[in-house]
Amino acid sequence: MPYTIHNHCTQCGSCVPECPMGAIQVEHQHYWIDPALCDNCATVAGGPQCVIHCPIEMPPSPLKAKKGRWKENDRVATSPDLFLNGKTNTFASAIVMWEGCNLLAQRQSLPWQRDATGTFYYERQVKQGRGQLRFWLRAEAFSLMAAGTAPSPSPPTVEANSCVAKAPASIASIEKLDIRSACLHLIYAAHAVALDHPWEQTFVISDRQIEQYLGLDKRRDLNKTAKIILIRELVQQSCGLDVEVHWPQQGRIPKFSILRSPLWHLQEIQPNLQEDEAGRRHLVGMTFHIQAGQWAKYFLNQSGCKEGSAFYQYGLLPRSLLQTVMGIWQQHEGAARIMLWFLFKSKLGMEQRITVPTLMRVAYGQETLQQGYSHREDRKRLLRTFEGDLEVLNHYGLKPIFDPETYPPEIQPLWAKLADLPEDAEEALEFWMMDGGNSSRLTDAAPRGKWNRLMQARILRLEIPPDWQQRSSKRDKQRNRSRTKTANKKTVTTPRSLSGEQIVAARKQLGMSQRSLAEKTGKSQSWIRDVENGRFRIKLQDQNLLKKVLGLS
Repeated sequence: MPYTIHNHCTQCGSCVPECPMGAIQVEHQHYWIDPALCDNCATVAGGPQCVIHCPIEMPPSPLKAKKGRWKENDRVATSPDLFLNGKTNTFASAIVMWEGCNLLAQRQSLPWQRDATGTFYYERQVKQGRGQLRFWLRAEAFSLMAAGTAPSPSPPTVEANSCVAKAPASIASIEKLDIRSACLHLIYAAHAVALDHPWEQTFVISDRQIEQYLGLDKRRDLNKTAKIILIRELVQQSCGLDVEVHWPQQGRIPKFSILRSPLWHLQEIQPNLQEDEAGRRHLVGMTFHIQAGQWAKYFLNQSGCKEGSAFYQYGLLPRSLLQTVMGIWQQHEGAARIMLWFLFKSKLGMEQRITVPTLMRVAYGQETLQQGYSHREDRKRLLRTFEGDLEVLNHYGLKPIFDPETYPPEIQPLWAKLADLPEDAEEALEFWMMDGGNSSRLTDAAPRGKWNRLMQARILRLEIPPDWQQRSSKRDKQRNRSRTKTANKKTVTTPRSLSGEQIVAARKQLGMSQRSLAEKTGKSQSWIRDVENGRFRIKLQDQNLLKKVLGLS
């Protein structure tokens, strides 16, 4: 049980050097004991050292939780609340933010490398290898958790922060990362969008706001102190990343480089203390002062974007995503990783096809995927976990749409096969009776070679919940209207296109196989198969060629 200091303390400071955990802090010239660090001197003989060395008659005493609510007191003014509509908020969605989120979520599953000094870093190539992003995890971010303080703020310049990390992070530090810190990373990105110059301005966020964003205010199994301790650890972890950017020229924007600097500057942590009737000081809140790193000058610069010298990239952050990740991260971490990854992936377009190996690498890492190739038991366990995570995604609104060619029903999860199961008991009984009369049943064992087929399977898209939908601006609506008018004009003048069903019917009527049709048209067999399945629109020149070969008017 942690200890607390009474208001009778004379501020002599005798206890400070004796505390083995460094838990005794100073706030407004008054000493207080950080409950996150105080362990009752369990590893020191003789008992609590602060009690032993206190010269007054009322030394620190065990901290007892106060019953009821604390009265409101003066707090530091915070930045405006997010999610004013209760559902969504804009956030910085540049690739620097994407990779930072991936690092906090996937942690040791990523391909970390070591440089000549033995420092671990994660590197991502961009723009076909012409540019790169490099991330480091600062070891002092974890030592700060033990010390209970924020890093000393430094001027937000590239040169000043080029050598921020003095100690290299180890694999043990990487494994200590909490996936929930990725939610804090997204919250910072949402606050940064509200600032005109986020690389120069600071936003202030309190533990109460974070509680509401993450849904911790509804947790009854955690007391106030436990919530504050958890929030502070997540804040410090998410602010423990350094980034270096080398970006090639892209359009009018010239190439630029950002030397190693913090992704987020945690400038100050302000504890909020209150005294009870007995004069004991309690930690009842915390306020965090945070500033975006130099990356924002190039990827979240609205004025620079208008001038053509920088980017301004933002997306829509659903509040439900944060609370879902906070709820499933222990039992279904793979599903939580996919959710965080797909938040950024969905910006590239909803028709992005995703292969099963890609999803598995995101959810479990390349090493786990390789073990699935090599060991049968690991493969079976991985398949069960993957299908369970897909079911969780489907439950929370991210419905996977399977490719009928590469991901047919016989290798789909059982929950996907039962999507059409009637809710009515009599209809459900009839459904199962009809299924029992078929040659192949839904509950049959998986076919041989399911793993190999899954490694070639694709998911056409993940349908997203309504609150994930991007809001259309006036410019987007005008662009859509102009496209509709253009499409209507083209519909009048363009002849009717050739459908895949027409091609299949004409080919079978002539007794031709896909291979023979491909040879006569000079195309590949896979091209013929994709055309017949309607995966893309056929060019007018190719339509005329197919009509000529198949004898269609």
